[in-house]
Amino acid sequence: MDSADILRDPVPDGSTLTGQLLVATPEISAGVFHRAVVLVLHHDEDGAQGVVLNKYVDADLDEVLPGWDEHTSCPGGIFQGGPVKLDSAVGLVALPGDDDPVLGTKRLFGGVGLVDLDAPPVLISPEVAGLRVFVGYAGWGAGQLESEIDEGGWFVVPARVGDAFTADPPTLWTRVLRRQPPPLCLAATLPDDPTMN
Repeated sequence: MDSADILRDPVPDGSTLTGQLLVATPEISAGVFHRAVVLVLHHDEDGAQGVVLNKYVDADLDEVLPGWDEHTSCPGGIFQGGPVKLDSAVGLVALPGDDDPVLGTKRLFGGVGLVDLDAPPVLISPEVAGLRVFVGYAGWGAGQLESEIDEGGWFVVPARVGDAFTADPPTLWTRVLRRQPPPLCLAATLPDDPTMN
């Protein structure tokens, strides 16, 4: 079964993918996007930006951003948000309720927001339910993401706030697919190499 046959759901004209998950199909067989789960932080006619949620980086967060590591969600550390601007960091937080954002944060959608990594972490961490730091991000130019979806590179599925702060990032790809309705849930059993199917 070809992954493109499981779900062919092109992006309707004028709709936004902000707040959705992009789940890499087996067509993406290498690099940071292999079996990646990307949370789309912003999407409009000019392009899209997001962060890969399940690619842990073996590096010490305190060396890059002193004081933040002890406040991040388990398993802590740094995650590779994508291949763009690897010299920058993006901080995501789980914000409570629909009230005004916590000082030092900006609500993006639902319970997900950005955190100012220049702010003191001790002021922010008691006010949020989750915190994760990403190096770099994923970015697409105008129409590029839509083309990749149409060509079978990504499944588009609803996100849950907990996805961005999961304690078990390596299994996120499989878990997100398994919770989808049939036939998409079957993609969770596809082998790494689609030619082996």
